[in-house]
Amino acid sequence: MILDERLEFADAAAVAGNAGTALIGDVIDLGAADSLPGNSDIYVVIQVDTEIVTGGDAGTIQFTLASDAQAAIATDGSATAHASSPVIVTDGTDATGDLCRKGAYPLVARLPRGTYERYLGVLCTIGTKAVTAGKINAFLTTEPPSWKPTVAA
Repeated sequence: MILDERLEFADAAAVAGNAGTALIGDVIDLGAADSLPGNSDIYVVIQVDTEIVTGGDAGTIQFTLASDAQAAIATDGSATAHASSPVIVTDGTDATGDLCRKGAYPLVARLPRGTYERYLGVLCTIGTKAVTAGKINAFLTTEPPSWKPTVAA
């Protein structure tokens, strides 16, 4: 798979943080010329680069592809959500589910048809306990990895 730097949100971007929602990595300006590839199906892919763990106790993390009118995509729930991973659970010291482990794909989904706001980015929602370690890669592609999508297309 060949990646286009302009279609990449995150390259080993840290997801460590306290409970809440944060914008991870870069955004794609959909108002820019040639921002998305032609008429092909486009997929959002999130891959775990470094195992995601929480600080000693069980916690949760979820990723959402969202668009907003501003480049600093809103983290208060007002941005438009287009695709989300399942809620991923860790036991605190080690990933308990396959979606937290290095190399896993917590989200592979075809972008839904519809209206998008100008800026597109990845939000990370941490629930119940701070995430103390973990990094992700996130990008758009017309050639998704061979992995069962976690969200219905």
